[in-house]
Amino acid sequence: MQILGGAGAASRSNKSSGRGAAQKPLPPGSRPCAPAPRPPAACSSSPRAPVAGSKKTGNMSEFWLISAPGDKENLQALERMNTVTSKSNLSYNTKFTIPDFKVGTLDSLVGLSDELAKLDIFAESLIRRMAQSVVEVMEDAKGKVQENLLANGVDLTSFVTHFEWDMAKYPAKQPLVSVVDTLAKQLAQIETDLKSRTAAYNTLKTNLENLEKKSMGNLFTRTLSDIVSKEDFVLDSEYLITLLVIVPKPSYVQWQKTYESLSDMVVPRSTKLIAEDKEGGLFTVTLFRKVIDDFKTKAKENKFMVREFYYDEKEIKREREEMTRLLSDKKQQYGPLLRWLKVNFSEAFIAWIHIKALRVFVESVLRYGLPVNFQAVLLRPHKKSCTKRLREVLNSVFRHLDEVAAASILDASVEIPGLQLSNQDYFPYVYFHIDLSLLD
Repeated sequence: MQILGGAGAASRSNKSSGRGAAQKPLPPGSRPCAPAPRPPAACSSSPRAPVAGSKKTGNMSEFWLISAPGDKENLQALERMNTVTSKSNLSYNTKFTIPDFKVGTLDSLVGLSDELAKLDIFAESLIRRMAQSVVEVMEDAKGKVQENLLANGVDLTSFVTHFEWDMAKYPAKQPLVSVVDTLAKQLAQIETDLKSRTAAYNTLKTNLENLEKKSMGNLFTRTLSDIVSKEDFVLDSEYLITLLVIVPKPSYVQWQKTYESLSDMVVPRSTKLIAEDKEGGLFTVTLFRKVIDDFKTKAKENKFMVREFYYDEKEIKREREEMTRLLSDKKQQYGPLLRWLKVNFSEAFIAWIHIKALRVFVESVLRYGLPVNFQAVLLRPHKKSCTKRLREVLNSVFRHLDEVAAASILDASVEIPGLQLSNQDYFPYVYFHIDLSLLD
């Protein structure tokens, strides 16, 4: 049977009795299918979108990955779901194919369920950190960030919508625990490399920013090594010294008239304007060393500030070389780091979607029993405003799978015995959320 506009959702049935666990019946509360729910009103007043299976999709960056048993009753329920969501323009639905795995025992699946839940959270956190790292590395080209966040060379939405299990990397013939272990080790290695690579780049970036900050600010605080030159100073003199004085712009004329008489032994016509900012100018003045303190005192009384600076050619050269080196190192690291982020973001994202697929498989077996027989479907809500109505449709269509859970969704006071999740996380059908808004 086909659903979803001619694209059959993944159905699997294992007739073998050698799965390592006894067949588990359907959950209590199962009953014949109810009539199809009455379609809710469309989400918008715009013309109805093409039925699910067409190429047109909404703008939402979230997906709902669900599954239901693959028997005749529930295949019909899936057909009704598809009809209602299509007519009401609620979601774009596609098949989500998951291969058969070696199940093992139901007890082992319970342990894997917990491990996969933790791995899911870790994987999503990792790809979000990697996406943010791409933003930080591409600080001068943030408009091009999205084109570097791809999976197997395609945009994330396309990859999820057309997901195919990678048999070469994660062989389905291996025990489930081995597949999960492979994914966990892969993600752990990517995180280790991410930390080391970004730490080295961020240290370099911080050192460069600290140097650049020295070149910012006003004449009172910024470095002067990129402003002054050797020719501005009297050097290697036993008696003479050149000072740098910051003069407010309104006081330029006063400075020119009075600097020679601020103290004794000031060299006439020795002042020169070498730099300006919006508040004032930096002037040189040469005088005898023995009158430095007297000159500073008189200058301050006239609101002329002597900037403590002594020309050290070796230190200035060292600062300039350090800046050049850091700029060069940053440029050299930028390309390789961005390439590594692109490649490994793709690998981590692909691993994450495989983890989602494994969670659907494990939870479906735990929920619906053996032999393995369920249908997995990927829904993409058209708009945020549609999600409440879409949830109502799903809960109505699959209510028969778990009457107690379905009732608890409507009445939050109803407790589900033995259920660890909060009511809002549990539905009559298997459900997992995929959020592709990685930069929010």
